[in-house]
Amino acid sequence: MRRLAPAALAALLAGCTTAYDLTLMPRNSGKLYQGEATGEAGGDMQVTVTIESRVYRGTWVVDTPPPSTGFVVGGVMGGHRTGIGTTVVIDSQAGTKAKALLRSDDGSGLRCDFSGVQGPGGSGTCQDDQGLTYDVQLRRK
Repeated sequence: MRRLAPAALAALLAGCTTAYDLTLMPRNSGKLYQGEATGEAGGDMQVTVTIESRVYRGTWVVDTPPPSTGFVVGGVMGGHRTGIGTTVVIDSQAGTKAKALLRSDDGSGLRCDFSGVQGPGGSGTCQDDQGLTYDVQLRRK
């Protein structure tokens, strides 16, 4: 049993790591550029994007919206309608957003906004220092 504990712990910790492939396309051409994001699920991610020969690195920070609540009234009890109500929490995690601030070695910046970052994929945009916007697709590895 003691021999299995380290393997089980390693498998458990490996499940906490998340990785995404990023594909970027500038709005002035059809070129595709690649990147990746890795880190703990639901937390900050290390992001690397390569555009031409410039490599941008940084982190994204998750901006999780607070859950919404609603009040539900009505129901059926013993064949009769009731007026009993309850509060329902609506989890809005599927729309989770993230902000990434990336820099290259020469000091150039790339600012990115992503949505759907806790699902199997997401999308967003990045903008470089010259104002060029890139559309981004995120796919979980």
